[in-house]
Amino acid sequence: MARHKSALRQHRSSLRRKSVNAQNKSALRTQMRKMREAIEEKDRETAVKMLPSLHKTIDMSVKKGAIKKNTGSRYKSRLSRQVAQLSPAPAK
Repeated sequence: MARHKSALRQHRSSLRRKSVNAQNKSALRTQMRKMREAIEEKDRETAVKMLPSLHKTIDMSVKKGAIKKNTGSRYKSRLSRQVAQLSPAPAK
């Protein structure tokens, strides 16, 4: 364990960052799990409705440093492609 005052402060700071990152990652994983369930059930309406909010959550996780930039881009790309591959809505 750290002994110096500055090291103790840094340790407390790292614990706070760890907690925030864990919360962000947990929220992201929950939304991604719901999206994957919608895709597996071929529920296009729900998937299309969830996609913008999921993209926003991914972007916020990247911005806060919980996940890396390329990882966020990869998640968004793959999920968008999977949603697009679902049977399209009937044309009007």
